[in-house]
Amino acid sequence: MGGSMRRVPRRIHTMPASVPASVPVMSDLAARLESVHQRIADAARAAGRDPATVSLLAVSKTFPADDVRAAHAAGQRAFGENYVQESIDKIDALADLRADLEWHFIGPLQSNKTRPVAERFDWVHSVDRLKIAQRLSEQRPAHLPPLNVCVQVNISGEASKSGVAPGDVAEVARAVAALPSLRLRGLMAIPEPAGDTEAQRAPHRALRALFDTLRADGLPLDTLSMGMSADLDAAVLEGATIVRVGTAIFGARDYSH
Repeated sequence: MGGSMRRVPRRIHTMPASVPASVPVMSDLAARLESVHQRIADAARAAGRDPATVSLLAVSKTFPADDVRAAHAAGQRAFGENYVQESIDKIDALADLRADLEWHFIGPLQSNKTRPVAERFDWVHSVDRLKIAQRLSEQRPAHLPPLNVCVQVNISGEASKSGVAPGDVAEVARAVAALPSLRLRGLMAIPEPAGDTEAQRAPHRALRALFDTLRADGLPLDTLSMGMSADLDAAVLEGATIVRVGTAIFGARDYSH
């Protein structure tokens, strides 16, 4: 055979000299967010619900502002915080994204720490007594829209948990709904942990029944904040409209610091 063989240049794959450390973190975080959204969608469809009726609240407590920034880059907009000072620092560090973020306070709230929450947050899920609601109402700046609030219910009757007893919820909810500068949106609960989906569904079902009763009595509620990383599937099956997920998005928390 005549002629010479054509030499094909060998393609050499090179890596950049320096890959920013945040790149794989963002990629992993985006994948975990997608996995959580898929869990929500699967549970919603199993319940005959539109997945769009369930919102994901990414619980960023104890995680740095950079993780919130990475989650935002992956499409997440609503974030939950438990600790007042930590959340203030984080909100300030992310001031450039403020218009595109929605901040939810979901932890126990002492009456002497309500002002920064009233001034900086969009939602408070953990109103467990009327005094807290009154202070939030008084301290909400006039130039801001009403603060969205949920009454926290101690649905499992645990002595270690905050929340209004189920039998007292109607009275507290009506009083909160009458306060200026607040908008009562619904109920929140943190049920006692249970091992399987069927056992997990019972307290969520009880909260949904209480929610339905209050709506039937004329309170314009639209939010059931229930379900976390371990039990979000059960919560969605029972009607959750917001699930609060941290570990399944950001990973295990380090409380040693």
